[in-house]
Amino acid sequence: MGTAAAPRRFCRCACFCSENLYVARYGLHVRFRSEQQLRQDYEPLEQEVERRRRLGPESAARKALIASSYRPARPEVYNLLQEAALAPEFLAAAEYSASSGADLKGLLQRLETVSEEKRIYRLPVFTAPFCQALLEELEHFEQSDMPKGRPNTMNNYGVLLHELGLDEPLVTPLRERFLQPLMALLYPDCGGGWLDSHRAFVVKYAPGQDRELGCHYDNAELTLNVSLGKAFTGGALYFGDLFQVPSTLAKPLEVEHVVGQGLLHRGGQLHGARPLGTGERWNLVVWLRASAVRNRLCPMCCRKPDLVDDEGFGDGFTREEPATVDVCALT
Repeated sequence: MGTAAAPRRFCRCACFCSENLYVARYGLHVRFRSEQQLRQDYEPLEQEVERRRRLGPESAARKALIASSYRPARPEVYNLLQEAALAPEFLAAAEYSASSGADLKGLLQRLETVSEEKRIYRLPVFTAPFCQALLEELEHFEQSDMPKGRPNTMNNYGVLLHELGLDEPLVTPLRERFLQPLMALLYPDCGGGWLDSHRAFVVKYAPGQDRELGCHYDNAELTLNVSLGKAFTGGALYFGDLFQVPSTLAKPLEVEHVVGQGLLHRGGQLHGARPLGTGERWNLVVWLRASAVRNRLCPMCCRKPDLVDDEGFGDGFTREEPATVDVCALT
C-alpha cells in the first residue's frame, strides 16, 4: 500500500488585501497601497464633483462673453437652419415621417439599417458645403482667444454649441422640424415622439489631442452622431448592447464614419471610438432627450431623479408630471 500524498495547500493572491476593496458608504470598489496613495487616487473625485457644481454658471458666463465679443468667420452658419443645408435624403426621410400614413417599414426604405438587432441607422444629414462651412467656423473659434468649455467629461477637445450660439438657429430646428418625426417612427418606445430638449456638441480627435474614446453610454434617450470631416483614417465607432443588459464587448459591431452622414442610435447603447490613425476627425453629437421618459428614471443613476434647477435645458428633466409613454425596451 503506497504512502498517502500530502494534502495540497491552496493559496490566495495578495491582492485580496489591496485590490477591489468595496466601500459600502460610497458604493465604490477601490485599491489600497497606503493612505498617501488613496488620497492621491481619489482626491480628483472631489475636484470633479466641485467642477460639475460650477458647470451651469460658468457655461452661462462663457456664452455671454462669446455673444458680446466673438466675431464669426462664417456668419451664415448662425442663420436659422434652411433646407438647403440638409441632404436631400435626410429631407425626404423627414418629410415622409411627418406625412399621413407613414410607418416604420416605409421609413426604413429611406435610410440605411446598420444593425437591425441594435436598431442603429444611418443617412446623410448635411450637404458637403454646409459641413465645410461649419468646420471652418469651428476651427476659427478654436483658434480664437474665447473661453471654451469641454464638450463632456470624456472629451477634452471640441465645442459646446449652445455656448457658441448655435443651439437656437441650428440644433433646435433640426430636432423639432426634422428629427422628431423621424425618431417617433424609429424609436417610439424610447420617447422618440416626445423629444423636448437636447445637448449638442462637436468633438475633435487629432494627434496630440484626444485620439480615442472609451466605452460608455450617453445621457440621452437617443443620439445623432454626424461626421463633419476632415480627412482621417481610423476612429471607427464600435457598439455593444444596451448598458442595462449584461453582455460582453468581445465582438462589438464596428461602424466606419462617412463624412456628412449621421448615425442614429439609442442613448443607452454601449459604444466607443477606436484610436484615430491619421488626420483630424470632427463629429457633431446631439443627445436627444425626452422628459416624459427621463422624469421617471434617470439614465445615469437608474433611480427616480432628485431634481436640481439648472441653466438652459439642464439635463433634460422637468418638474412636470410625465406624459404616458413606454420606456425604452431592454431588448
